[in-house]
Amino acid sequence: MTATLIADAHGLADRITGLRRAIHAEPEIGLHTPKTRDKIRAALAHLPLEWREGPSTTGLVATLKGADTGRAVLLRGDMDALPMPEETGLDFASTIPGVMHACGHDAHVAMLAGAAELLCARAATLQGEVRFMFQPGEEGHHGARFMLDDGLLGGGADGVPLPDAAFALHVMPNAPHGLFGGRAGALLASADQIEITVTGRGGHASMPHATLDPMPIACEIVTALQAMVTRKFSVFDPVVVTIAKIECGTAHNVIADTARLTGTMRSLSPANRAKLRAEVERLATGIASAHGLSAELTIHEGFPVTLCDPSAVDFGERVTQDLFGPGGFLRLPDPIMGAEDFAYVLEKVPGAMFFLGVSHEGEDWQHCCGIHSTRMQVDESTMPRGAALLAGLAERFLAEGF
Repeated sequence: MTATLIADAHGLADRITGLRRAIHAEPEIGLHTPKTRDKIRAALAHLPLEWREGPSTTGLVATLKGADTGRAVLLRGDMDALPMPEETGLDFASTIPGVMHACGHDAHVAMLAGAAELLCARAATLQGEVRFMFQPGEEGHHGARFMLDDGLLGGGADGVPLPDAAFALHVMPNAPHGLFGGRAGALLASADQIEITVTGRGGHASMPHATLDPMPIACEIVTALQAMVTRKFSVFDPVVVTIAKIECGTAHNVIADTARLTGTMRSLSPANRAKLRAEVERLATGIASAHGLSAELTIHEGFPVTLCDPSAVDFGERVTQDLFGPGGFLRLPDPIMGAEDFAYVLEKVPGAMFFLGVSHEGEDWQHCCGIHSTRMQVDESTMPRGAALLAGLAERFLAEGF
């Protein structure tokens, strides 16, 4: 099985690469990605898949039923792009101004489509069913949550149960070529957007004593937030608070009425996520009140912590090593403070997300342009490896479970 799966995946390299490039050239943003959806449907139209869609998004779930009933496994690929320009100089670079596949979702879709090809060719020996989840709206739009709410993954009104396991693969330019990685427990952080509005009383810059100036209070809050992080939270369960933008004032000699701070809060446990919200609000309102001003905190809830099931990670490591040898899998020592909405799936279904190093072979991967860079690139020769792993995870899980 192992040698055949890898060989078959490399035999699909042109199809995988072609789909990735077609999607890359016409990137789409958000929950509705109709051109991408149509490219996926067309690429897989010849396969014996049952398709389900919407209504909340253009997300797709394609189901492959094996010869025997048994377990169900979900494989996921996200398909939306980012609102940013592309500066790669590639022949197939984005043709849509200000939109780019800078997080590798085009590669995720192509590898998942490759896995569908591989598994359909093995349908006669599959001991259960595989659900291929093509998901829009990962970049802050909660696409996975919408697809869950729509019942596309199971657990809905139609009585179809949720799958027994779920796996996803994410490319990583800043990792060695072709290496897979993962870890049990927290892999990625929760991420919530925050806005703090400090309200005082403006006036002339020559008479600050006659005003309630929000600017120094906003600056004090920023500094105090960093002290709070180091004094209220254990370094063994870390949090990150970043104020990335301050808006205040209109002219050099005018004290404004308000100052607005925006940023993010990130944590690696649900408990600290809740605690962090309470502590930020108490700190901001308390500092403002001490100076006779007021502060209001608004939280725009983001993704939860991405928690990988330990048994699923152990299983993924075994499958990877069987396919690619003992050096094919790296246990990540630490979580990453980025966020990922596959977390919504892992709240409902045991499973794991793994990373695939897509730096070019021989390249200094530590200094490659990372994800969300205008110059981020993928070594496409790694994509058949990703397709093979996704297919191998599904095939082995249906046969053995964790």
